Amino acid sequence: MSLRRDRLLAALTLLVGAGVALATPFALKSGAEFFLPVTAALVIAVALVPVLEWQERHRIPSPIAALVCVLLFLIAANIALAAIVVPATEFFRLLPERIDRIQSNVAPLLDFYANLQHYVDSTIEKLASGPVGRAEQATVAPPNSLLELAATSAPVVIVQLFFGILVVYFFLAGWTKTRERTITNRSSFGGAMATARVIQAVVDDVSAYLGTITFINACLGLFVAFWLWMVGMPYPLMWGGVIALLNYIPYFGPIVAALLMALGGLMTFTDIWMAMVPPAIMIGCHLVEANVVTPLIVGHRLTINPLMILVSLSFWGWIWGTPGALLAVPLLIIMQTVIGAAGKPDIAGFLFEHGTLTTHRRRIDEPVPEEQA
Repeated sequence: MSLRRDRLLAALTLLVGAGVALATPFALKSGAEFFLPVTAALVIAVALVPVLEWQERHRIPSPIAALVCVLLFLIAANIALAAIVVPATEFFRLLPERIDRIQSNVAPLLDFYANLQHYVDSTIEKLASGPVGRAEQATVAPPNSLLELAATSAPVVIVQLFFGILVVYFFLAGWTKTRERTITNRSSFGGAMATARVIQAVVDDVSAYLGTITFINACLGLFVAFWLWMVGMPYPLMWGGVIALLNYIPYFGPIVAALLMALGGLMTFTDIWMAMVPPAIMIGCHLVEANVVTPLIVGHRLTINPLMILVSLSFWGWIWGTPGALLAVPLLIIMQTVIGAAGKPDIAGFLFEHGTLTTHRRRIDEPVPEEQA
């Protein structure tokens, strides 16, 4: 009877967990206006906890320490955005004037794709010339200008940013008391110690990852900007900032950065081979960073399965787009740390052996069997 009861509870737990797992992505996607700023703010706040604790050790009150952390983050973010956005406005202003130069550089490719498109269009026209009529399509009028688009979307963005900043501040201001309350409310000393270890592991791993990757990306951006300045590429700091920002997205970010560098090179230089020098610089620097610098600095502590990174990028990118892709790895680190400390579900044991969904873990004070000693 006890075994049957355990299997029934395990089956119900598995069914409820599967239902929640299937429904959660759609809830996160439909409620992105709420969940995205909250999640981003919590990740940023967790990364700022070491700075908060350093101030508290120097007898700075928690509300003031939290305000200092928020101000430091805002100053750094605004400096980075100013280095990118201000030159980017001039870059996009010159884009229509440089179309002729880009076309002359890629004329052979344009001719090839023009002939291919003509062949495809003629084939589709022949196939569609039958009795089946063309379906009517509803048209949506696009914004008349970039200013109109910004004016319609800016209020929502401003509200979300302000909401996220408030979440960061109040999370940091109440961090110490919330952590102490969470630990002391455990019913046993072992539970309190396990909770403290999980909290500290999450803070250490997230702050270490974001701090290290931010430092590496900043150095990569400055190094690439220097070489772009050496070859005569305009706005080198803007390109360095774009590369540093996109490098937060594993695998796909450097590809997009290389394509943007190729576009910038085609806009700047009249020679096609010279136009390919900026993306070549970016790719070369990224290969050195990804294969030598990052493994040397990060080491094996934060090593993550590449398959899990791809799955996380695909999942969070599908839910929240580019912001979700930027948050994919930090969220993966948080989940990996919590699961590693709490224990993984033993689904195989439930299906084939034990009849439960939890792996039995030996307690610290439990004696080791003689055959294992």
